[in-house]
Amino acid sequence: MRQIVLDTETTGLEPEQGHRIIEIGCLELAHRRPTGRTFHYYLQPDREVEAGAMEVHGITNEFLADKPRFADVAQDFVEFVRDAELIIHNAPFDVGFINAELARLGEAWGRVGDYCGVVDTLAMARSMHPGQRNSLDALCKRYSIDNTQRELHGALLDSQILADVYLAMTGGQAALSLDREGEDAETLVRRTARAVRSDRAELPVVRATEQELGAHEAFLERLDGAGRDGCLWRKLPDPG
Repeated sequence: MRQIVLDTETTGLEPEQGHRIIEIGCLELAHRRPTGRTFHYYLQPDREVEAGAMEVHGITNEFLADKPRFADVAQDFVEFVRDAELIIHNAPFDVGFINAELARLGEAWGRVGDYCGVVDTLAMARSMHPGQRNSLDALCKRYSIDNTQRELHGALLDSQILADVYLAMTGGQAALSLDREGEDAETLVRRTARAVRSDRAELPVVRATEQELGAHEAFLERLDGAGRDGCLWRKLPDPG
């Protein structure tokens, strides 16, 4: 499956009040691995950035003055996300803004849902971790994702961080590690999720010790005498 991790920065909080997208950042995943393809633009919103929003992302009106408008990049954006699954944290916010931008271009442009599906990682996190903080920063801490570069919000940087978080959230298999005593379920999920992240080193091969091999052989001998047919393990073909 082709997936696009997406984030936006805006002039304010409400597209219904005329607020606009000023940055859009997308990162492509194929088979749960980053492909290296991105879509990233700063955009001229034709209105002032609110002071409160500027404190969040640090993008100034002066910086945006010579940037393209959404209309200039809309076709490239649609082609980039077409037939993919969008991964967005708090998807209603970003999708609402993108739909507002598409509506300004005319009815023929449709809506985000006409081009691709959407997965909301905030809703997913709330289901997985009810009653806990599920902001992107909180999830980074929970899943041991490095977000030290995130002094301010930025669409492409946040997409890169969200990709790591999403892969950690959806890649853990706690059942494989339930024999570890003293760990709660959340710790197990977090540890096993880190193990399957796409940027990890290859898993080490751990060989059995002489003591473990001896204990295994003794156990097989007990099985040999426990039943009429003996130990079935010994009857398996040698894989080597």
